Amino acid sequence: MSCGVVVFPGSNCDRDALRAVERLTGQPPKVLWHKDRDLGGVDRIILPGGFSYGDYLRCGALARFSPIMEEVVRFANAGGPLLGICNGFQILCEAGLLPGVLTRNASLQFACRDVCVRVESDSSALTAGLRVGQVLRLPIAHAEGNYTLQAEALARIEDVGQVVLRYCDEAGGRGPTSNPNGSLDDIAGVRNVAGNVVGLMPHPERALGPLASSLDGEPLLRAFLA
Repeated sequence: MSCGVVVFPGSNCDRDALRAVERLTGQPPKVLWHKDRDLGGVDRIILPGGFSYGDYLRCGALARFSPIMEEVVRFANAGGPLLGICNGFQILCEAGLLPGVLTRNASLQFACRDVCVRVESDSSALTAGLRVGQVLRLPIAHAEGNYTLQAEALARIEDVGQVVLRYCDEAGGRGPTSNPNGSLDDIAGVRNVAGNVVGLMPHPERALGPLASSLDGEPLLRAFLA
């Protein structure tokens, strides 16, 4: 197994992702620079969080045109496992690899805290082997995490099971107080139809290790790295 972590100008969670991969696999992952045109033979890729290109225009809009993304799109379309975390999720949506867009939080404020999410599907590269209905506690840190798309597109992704994680309370219930950003249908993460591409706003790479407030990121990342 070899994993690559893409670094864009403004990435600030790439080190977290690199450490998480090495902690769980015992192997140093490969750093993929945004100007690279070669994936270096990796067999799975993480797009980390941060503020790629300063979030100019809108979050993820400029990173989508980085040279490395041509190869990332080819990799994903060929079935390669691809994970976008926070800003990485935004980039995947801008690149057309996932449906929807991420807009300003409903509060218009930056949200940085632990939240609970409920596993909605085990048919993805991130949630394979997890139990549907399982509740995980993960940290968030974003100002543009409000997932939205048109009503017919929302109905379609719900019908085919593309929602993989949903914001909830500790008991798995849903309500306005458990949704930190206003996302439609409390959506915290989605996959493509094939299940090899997954994006989520919470940070599983920050929820493992002795100093973390939660260890619930480990089963997600282990599934992705398996």
